[in-house]
Amino acid sequence: MPVPTNPIEPRTLLRDDVYGHLLRVIVSGAIAPGEQLRDAELAQWLGVSRTPIREALLRLGQIGLVSAQPGRATYVTEIDPDQERSAKSVLATMHRLAVEESLAHLSTHHWDQLSAANSDFAAALARDDIEAAIAADDSFHKVFIDASRNSAIQSVVDTFTPLIRRAEIARFGHDHVSENPMFFGHNSANVHEILVTLAKEQSPKAAQVACEIWNSLPNSSPK
Repeated sequence: MPVPTNPIEPRTLLRDDVYGHLLRVIVSGAIAPGEQLRDAELAQWLGVSRTPIREALLRLGQIGLVSAQPGRATYVTEIDPDQERSAKSVLATMHRLAVEESLAHLSTHHWDQLSAANSDFAAALARDDIEAAIAADDSFHKVFIDASRNSAIQSVVDTFTPLIRRAEIARFGHDHVSENPMFFGHNSANVHEILVTLAKEQSPKAAQVACEIWNSLPNSSPK
């Protein structure tokens, strides 16, 4: 058949929208660990059929946020300190690699993005807004990932970051984060600035700082 020549507007797929909604409510703690997830209830809430719900739950199961078994109930998983430590180790390695591979490609545009994201991060910490701080922190580190031109890094980061972010929100969600020296470990706005300075100098130390940022995050205590 002839291929149409008229371009179509890009749009996200329904299954990706559903996955994104469910990911956000689980990571934020709006749907708590141990809570049962029912296809029909979720479908009614999101106004979709059960098919994209089931696809989203399968994906969430693959990254460890839900426990879904055919023919049995589906639950949000409990936060597992061992799983959290493993995810943190992987993320530290990926962010170090992202900085290493981005140094040759960083430009004025990237410096502006990093500055804006870090300003948002500092402002969110100052007003004790953990979710906004996490979003800004993710935006900051994504600049290096995008500049690395390595799509595999983004794929791995997308898989493991939700496990860490859910644990952070659960740990600090009811605390005053700007007064808590353990919030984000050493991942503060000042350390971000050090990372940017080293990156501008194309120093190999920049990659190590990125790695230490993620390795310094506190772990959940075992039950």
